[in-house]
Amino acid sequence: MSASVSARPAAKHSVSAGHGPARNVLVAGNASEPQESLAVRAERVAAVAAKHAVAVDHDSRVPAEAIAAARAERLFGAAIARELGGEGATVGDIVDICYTLGRACASTAMIFAMHQTKVACIVRHGRGSIWHQRLMAHIASEQLLLASSTTEGDRGGDLRSSAAAIEGNDGRIRLERMATVISYGEVADGIVTTARRSPDAASGDQVLVVFLKNDYTLERQSGWDALGMRGTASSGFKLIANGVSEQVLPAGYDEILAHTMMPVAHLVWSAAWAGIAAAAVDRARAFVRKATHRADATMPPGAGHLTRAGASLRTLRSVIAGGLQRFELAADPVALEAVEFQTGMNLLKVQASELAVATVLSAMQACGLSGYRNDGDFSVGRHLRDVLSSPIMISNDRIIANVGMASLLCGAPASLREQT
Repeated sequence: MSASVSARPAAKHSVSAGHGPARNVLVAGNASEPQESLAVRAERVAAVAAKHAVAVDHDSRVPAEAIAAARAERLFGAAIARELGGEGATVGDIVDICYTLGRACASTAMIFAMHQTKVACIVRHGRGSIWHQRLMAHIASEQLLLASSTTEGDRGGDLRSSAAAIEGNDGRIRLERMATVISYGEVADGIVTTARRSPDAASGDQVLVVFLKNDYTLERQSGWDALGMRGTASSGFKLIANGVSEQVLPAGYDEILAHTMMPVAHLVWSAAWAGIAAAAVDRARAFVRKATHRADATMPPGAGHLTRAGASLRTLRSVIAGGLQRFELAADPVALEAVEFQTGMNLLKVQASELAVATVLSAMQACGLSGYRNDGDFSVGRHLRDVLSSPIMISNDRIIANVGMASLLCGAPASLREQT
């Protein structure tokens, strides 16, 4: 994993975002008083998240305390450019924060990861748009939390197809969308959604558009009582939104998905899952140590599973680090759209999710009944329930099917050092 970055001073801006009245906003911080590192601030947020993680899971509620802490620590706008009031955090910086938060509360980590994926799309593809430049400054100054709407009706997790279309008239736009899932939608400050470009466009001719809170209404269609990731509050809604045409990102959705949304999402999700796995390994290690001490230095029967858990966690971290390096080296559109890169970043999600599940299962076996129970210091039940979401969140089966043809085109590397 990449190292934490040093503090970066924030700048001041007075901006308006959206098509409503302008609001004067001020970025906290002073150039003469640099902020603490992202890593230090993330640890403080993680401490808050950990304190409330059990209640968040039990009550299936959003981690309001952790969200407030992340906002207070100014983490939501960290990836915005410094000249717009952010800190210019890299994807590697965000990956590290997701890992830190994942060790404390899976739902907090996943909410942060989803938000940062949408911010990355705006940062990397909204540079030529005055509206999106203002939005970035607004995100940084007020620490706005963005939700995502890419799952629709019976299309499930098919990111390359939309049913609902943008309707345009005299510079205004309107969208009605049956969103099967909008995680933390009711507490978000804005929603970034896919849609067909126009009513007569094909299902695959898509755009990405940003709507802020005063642009839309949400009509709840379904609740969220899930096995794990209960704090993401991933309910279904009818989204009814109105705005101006400038709110549509200027780049085509195909480009946004290939260059940014897919690779960044798979990196930050994987980091969150790795954090869950690391927390489970920590509990297993503590259990084995305590059991060994009680038994006069005799290792408990499940100690071998701790070795397996540690080994799979190391592999998982290496897989993510390799994916991050691959993303950082793909500096131009040709590299980002290469079959090898796209296949590798898609399969990163599959491999990371499978390793994360295996790691937590091994940790539970190391703890035995103490890990299986929900009422003890060594319980990893919540970690297992949360990490089991990973192969389902954009189904691994769908990903493998989609990259099947690409696998026929990619030969085996010529050497062990060659990037794949």
